[in-house]
Amino acid sequence: MKKIIALVLALVLALSLCSVSLAEGKTNFKIGICNFVDDASLNQIIANIRSQLAVIEAEKGVTFEILEDNCNLDGSVMQQIIANFIAEEVDLMVGVATPVAMTMQGMTEDNQIPVVFAAVSDPVGAGLVDSLEAPGANITGTSDYLDTNAVFNLIFAANPDASKIALLYNPSEDASTAPIAAAKEILTAKGVSFKEYSGSGISEVMLAADAIVADGMDAVFTPTDNTIMAAELAIYETLAEAKIPHYTGADSFALNGAFLGYGVDYANLGKETANMIAAILVDGADVATTPVKTFDNGTATVNTETCAAIGFDYDAIAAAFAPFCTTVQPITTAESFDDVTK
Repeated sequence: MKKIIALVLALVLALSLCSVSLAEGKTNFKIGICNFVDDASLNQIIANIRSQLAVIEAEKGVTFEILEDNCNLDGSVMQQIIANFIAEEVDLMVGVATPVAMTMQGMTEDNQIPVVFAAVSDPVGAGLVDSLEAPGANITGTSDYLDTNAVFNLIFAANPDASKIALLYNPSEDASTAPIAAAKEILTAKGVSFKEYSGSGISEVMLAADAIVADGMDAVFTPTDNTIMAAELAIYETLAEAKIPHYTGADSFALNGAFLGYGVDYANLGKETANMIAAILVDGADVATTPVKTFDNGTATVNTETCAAIGFDYDAIAAAFAPFCTTVQPITTAESFDDVTK
């Protein structure tokens, strides 16, 4: 009997070692990437995921087949894209922005396909992970957490007398929930008046911008809200002509005309997302114990054209912002980062 048990254990061990060696020997991986919207920052993330994975391919002798799609804010399209990834038997999914990550999480509960998210502002608050240090399931990724207080330091550095602040966002965007709540607390503590304006699409956001102008607000704050980002090219001139600076949570807003974008380097975020993908697929890292990657905020990107239109002097603004930022950098209006030199 002991000999039979020993033989069975030896066979189980041999099969286990065999499966491990097969997993370690895999060199071809299929990755499904779903983008939430055609957005300069999100597009920049995907471009850098692709370029860094190409570097890793050459370094490690592996191949990444990338299936990429964009749901353009449409939830039903998003679900179909993810269903297609599952049918294609991808080895890993990448969800760019919170809504995509959350849908991927729900649609992989049964199959446990690894999911790596990118540009999720509050992964714990959104219920994606148990904690940043130990996600706890089949999902981890990179966060573009926004330091809301830092943005308001910039608002009052530029205009200490600002007394009417507009909060422009889409209430349905999970990325906006925590920063808007923080903004209300900050302004209430300062005794500064604020008013909320919202929109769920470009036409509604344009109407909100008109209302902000009509109400004579001193400044506008928007977190890393993809809906407002998609509408920025349609509203920046309205705000600039009214001399109202728009302070936002990503440099892509400034690229598209907003006065200022503050936050992480999305090119680097894309690169680090690719490194995380490779660690999971190639090196065998456990998704559940792979910490969410966060980044130090601190880069303020100022649109010099909008700055001049509002009536600010760029050098004076850069000097005022310097104590509150690690970097202040200029940018001019364009539709994508490919059109400018950062």
